Amino acid sequence: MIKNSILLSMLFVFLSIVAEFGITKLPAVADEAPRVFVLDFKNLVEAKNRVKSGDPSALPASRKLLRDADHALDGGTFSVVDKELVPPGGDKHDYMSLGPYWWPNPNTANGLPYVLRDGEFNPERDNTSDRKLLDNMVQRVKTLALGYFFTGRDAYAAQAAKLLRVWFVDGATKMNPHLKYAQVIPGRNNVRGTGIIDTHDLPELVDSVGLLTGSKAWNEKDQKDLQNWFDAYLAWLVESPEGRAEARAQNNHGSWYDVQVASYALFLDRKHLATTALKDFSAKRIAQQIEPDGRQPRELQRTQAWSYSLFNLQALFDAASLGDRLGLNLWNFKTQDGRSIRKALDWLIPFAIGEKKWAYQQISGWQPEKLAPLLRQATLRLGDPSYTAALSKLSGRVPDGRENLLYPLAETSSLPK
Repeated sequence: MIKNSILLSMLFVFLSIVAEFGITKLPAVADEAPRVFVLDFKNLVEAKNRVKSGDPSALPASRKLLRDADHALDGGTFSVVDKELVPPGGDKHDYMSLGPYWWPNPNTANGLPYVLRDGEFNPERDNTSDRKLLDNMVQRVKTLALGYFFTGRDAYAAQAAKLLRVWFVDGATKMNPHLKYAQVIPGRNNVRGTGIIDTHDLPELVDSVGLLTGSKAWNEKDQKDLQNWFDAYLAWLVESPEGRAEARAQNNHGSWYDVQVASYALFLDRKHLATTALKDFSAKRIAQQIEPDGRQPRELQRTQAWSYSLFNLQALFDAASLGDRLGLNLWNFKTQDGRSIRKALDWLIPFAIGEKKWAYQQISGWQPEKLAPLLRQATLRLGDPSYTAALSKLSGRVPDGRENLLYPLAETSSLPK
C-alpha cells in the first residue's frame, strides 16, 4: 500500500508538470548535450529541474517564457527583402540600416548631411531599414528555442527553424553574409565598420540553434546550411576593411567584434580562430577599457553612460564565457593595478543599489534593474555571495525576468517592493 501511495504521488507530480506546461510528449533525448557557447548548459539544466520541481524562484519566469513562445508562434517570419528601400549596391538581399543617432540636418534644405545627436534614436532607423527585422527574428528564435528546451514542444522548434531558414538559407529571402551597408549615414560615407555592432546578438542566436538539438524540425542539412552562412559572414568579418576597422575599435564595438568572431568560430568548430580572437582579449580589452577603480571611461563619455557601461560589460562577460570553452580564464584576469571584469562590475554596484548617485549622463532614464543579469552571472561564475546580496537590494527587478532561468540562483530573499 505504501509503495502504491508513493507511485501515485509521483504520478500526480508528473501530471501536474504536464498540465503546467502543456507538454504533449517528452523532449527527444539528444546523443550529446546542445552546443552552446555563451550560455552554460549546466545552468539551463538546473533551471529546467527547478521548473519541474515547482521551485517558486523559477516558475514565474518559465510561465512568461511560454507565453512569449506562444506569441512567437503567430508572429510570421522576417527577411531583409521586406524593406522598402534598396541598398546602395542595388540588392535587397543586402542588409541595410541607418546610424541610430544621426538626424536630418536642420541647416540644409535637403537635410543632408545628417548630424549626430548621441543617444537620441532617430525613428527612421526602424521604419526604413532591416535592424528591427533582424532584432525581431533573433528575439523570437531565442524565445522559441528556449521554450523548446524547457517543454519539448515541436511547434516551438518548427517555428524557430522556419525563422532561421527564411533569414539565412532560403534563396528568395536570405540575407547576404555581410554588413557593408549597416548604419549608413545619409549624405556621408555609406560604408561603416561600426555597423557590425548590429549583429552583436547573433552569438545568442547561435546558442539558440544549439538548443534545437534533438528536434525533428532542425536536421543536419539545416545545420550545415546555417554553418555555411556563418562561415561566409565570419570570413567577411575577418577579411573586409569594415571588419578590420571594427577590430581596432577601443570601446564596446571592439569588445563585441571579438565576441562575434569567437562565437562564430566555435559554432564552426574552428577553435584555433576562436582562440586567436580571444587570446589577447585581456590585454587589449579588459586592461585598456577599465580603469583601476573599475570605471569604463570610453562608455562614460556617452550620453547613455549607464547603458553603455552595462553594454560593454556584457560583452566582457560573454567573452569570458567563450574563453571558458577554450581554456582561457578571463574571469579572473587582473592587471597589477587592479583592472578586471570584477572591478568593473563592483564599480557599478553602489550606483545600482542607491548607495551612490550617478554623476554621468543617462538621458534615457535610470534603470538599475538592468544590472541584475550580470549580478546573477557573476554569482555563478565568480562564486561570490556578495553579488547575491547586491541583487537583493536592486530595485526594479521582476520575478519573471528571463535571467532567472538563464542564471538560476538559490533565492535567499524576496524581491524589493
